[in-house]
Amino acid sequence: MRLPGGRSPRPWVRGGLRVRLVVAFVLVALVSAVTATGLAYRESRTAVLERKQDAVRTDFKNRVDQVAADLSMPPDEVSLTRFAVSVADGLGDAVVVARYRSLTVSSDASADRSLITSALRRAVREHNRMSLQRVERHGSPYLVAGTPVTFASGPPSGLDVFAVTSLRAEQDDTAAILDSVRDGLLPVVLLATVLALLAARTVLRPVRELGRATRRHAAGDLASRVETPRGRDELAELARDFNATAQALEASVTELREQEARARRFVADVSHELRTPLAAMTMVATVLDEDAERLPPDAARAARTVSAETARLARLVDDLMEMSRFDSGAARLTLGEVDLAETLRGTLALRGWTGQVECRLPEGVRTVVDARRIDVVVANLVGNALRHGAPPVSLTARAAGGQVSVEVADRGPGLPPEVLPHVFDRFYKADSARTRSEGSGLGTAIALENARLHGGTIEVANRDGGGAVFTLRMPWRRAGATDGEAGA
Repeated sequence: MRLPGGRSPRPWVRGGLRVRLVVAFVLVALVSAVTATGLAYRESRTAVLERKQDAVRTDFKNRVDQVAADLSMPPDEVSLTRFAVSVADGLGDAVVVARYRSLTVSSDASADRSLITSALRRAVREHNRMSLQRVERHGSPYLVAGTPVTFASGPPSGLDVFAVTSLRAEQDDTAAILDSVRDGLLPVVLLATVLALLAARTVLRPVRELGRATRRHAAGDLASRVETPRGRDELAELARDFNATAQALEASVTELREQEARARRFVADVSHELRTPLAAMTMVATVLDEDAERLPPDAARAARTVSAETARLARLVDDLMEMSRFDSGAARLTLGEVDLAETLRGTLALRGWTGQVECRLPEGVRTVVDARRIDVVVANLVGNALRHGAPPVSLTARAAGGQVSVEVADRGPGLPPEVLPHVFDRFYKADSARTRSEGSGLGTAIALENARLHGGTIEVANRDGGGAVFTLRMPWRRAGATDGEAGA
């Protein structure tokens, strides 16, 4: 099935509604998972570090208070080193650095004392209480705790103690938490995709049905309906509104078609019923016209008027009958191979127009057409040019590229721009004040229908320098040629 305009329905295309629903669903799930992962990592890392800091703060303070009771002041390098080592013995793998005035010792001679920053030393000295700081060296995190050593009685001792503890274990723990949560993202995304597909299928099923019903309507199946979903959501309301609209449209179109059919039958019936009395009237009018010279002047003028109007009415009835055949699809082609130039010359000669029209007709162009209908088309176009245009009127035929064209042009005033789109409308009059015209008002419409029967069309335009030009275009068919060989 193809959509109007030649487009094919493609439910799974880039930017389609299903794709957008699935992508939106997955993005929401992914953002939620990533946000939850980030928050969990931050909270876990904070909790681990706070627990480590609390443990270091408590153990360090207790150990310093315990060992400092046996320290003699002022300490020398040996006693101060013994003090640092004693404090470190109760703190696991921590390195303890003790500083008294200009004397600094460490429980591990190989320890990196640069981990104790000047900011931390200043904080310990100025606030006279324990301070903590996290530092990083060569990609490894450390926790450094510093506290002044004070005694129950007496001024500040001037002794500061620092403990450096590695946070590698805590970093590994939080990294493991992050890895485990991150590994869970793929299942979450897959589950979100499956749920999105199921949700999209549920949402889009009535939309697809509505689309198929709309395409069937566009193809002419006005009886098509959609199954109304259960519930009272927006999709169910949309389906009910579509069915109500389709039902109203079907009723309206059916009524219009019936009215059109009745109008066509009426025109055909009236035209058919008029033919018999018109034949009698034509016969009587012909007799009156022949005897008009022997009648008084007023009677003669009346006889000629009746004859002319009867002839005009007969042409109108014939044109109405012809249009009714086009409308009902009863018009048929009687095809035969003809010489195009001879056919066109015959049209001019039959109506006495040979000396009034300049002909440019190539010889030897043979094509399969309905000669009678082509005669009607060309006679209508040339007659209009002679009546409404100005000389010279030209008739030109061409055959090339699998197409035959017949062009009728004049040098008259041309057609106003607002008239051009309506030239082939039935009973259209360029001058709305004009209530009567010489012809039936159906000539150009009949000409166009005859062209369409041949698979062609008629184009109209104003030519440069003045005048109108009508061009009949139709396929060039050869006798015995297939469709693919036509015009070859």
